[in-house]
Amino acid sequence: MTLRLGITSPIVTRVPGVAGDWEADAGVEDLVAIAEAADRLGFDHLTCSEHVAVPVDVAAQRGSTYWDPLATLGFLAARTRNIRLVTQVLVLGYHHPLEIAKRYGTLDRVSGGRLVLGVGVGSLAEEFELLGAQFAGRGEIADDALRALRSAWGRERPSYSGAHFEFSDMVVDPHGVRTEVPVWVGGRTPRSLRRAVELGNGWVPFGLDLDTLTEMLSRVEPPAAFDVVLGTGRPVDPIGDPVRTADRLRRIGEAGATVAGVTIAATSSEHYLDQLEALAALNRQE
Repeated sequence: MTLRLGITSPIVTRVPGVAGDWEADAGVEDLVAIAEAADRLGFDHLTCSEHVAVPVDVAAQRGSTYWDPLATLGFLAARTRNIRLVTQVLVLGYHHPLEIAKRYGTLDRVSGGRLVLGVGVGSLAEEFELLGAQFAGRGEIADDALRALRSAWGRERPSYSGAHFEFSDMVVDPHGVRTEVPVWVGGRTPRSLRRAVELGNGWVPFGLDLDTLTEMLSRVEPPAAFDVVLGTGRPVDPIGDPVRTADRLRRIGEAGATVAGVTIAATSSEHYLDQLEALAALNRQE
């Protein structure tokens, strides 16, 4: 089966050592051209991550550029037709579950049901403190938030009673177009994988080698239609090195991926578009 390919969107998130130099000067027009091309070429999804504010000393490692996912994906929803829109990831501790159900449910509605909620527990203590969110015990809080979100999604009058969240007799309108939304759980620990299997529809690990990922996945029995979304790590170069690119995608599939989150090497937005064409053609040949 051909591996489904999504793109780790350039421009909107710039991580040092991964993002291309050209992205610093790229604008909305470049982003739109890339999203429209990925949509036309049949890519599975595009992404946008979430950080409100990153401490200066942390930015050197994680980067400082993070476009807001709600505004960004809402804008791109109007410029695309089929490609899915993935929050990779929303930090659950920064939001009340009904806030997500309302704001991203609206995005699901205006995009015609193309939203995938990528969520995570979060790890940046300074950002939690800045937002008045509780850092200690955040894993347990995130689990309850996920259960609450599942109960609320796509429902006008949701109700839930859990350890950290409780609501009833409230109206959420508009809301998601479905009562189930795909939820991909991010993380790099066995606990994040168990959380994904228990409460989500997919797992989006990061920072782990393929041997480790294969071993971790062998310990669980995911439910049917569970997505394993593995990144390519370093950017791939389908024009300059198609053999290595194809080998990387093959190895990701062998490790258990159903979807590849591809980071693409490019020197300009025009080069990125050419790389997208080459990558789509390469994947069709596999």
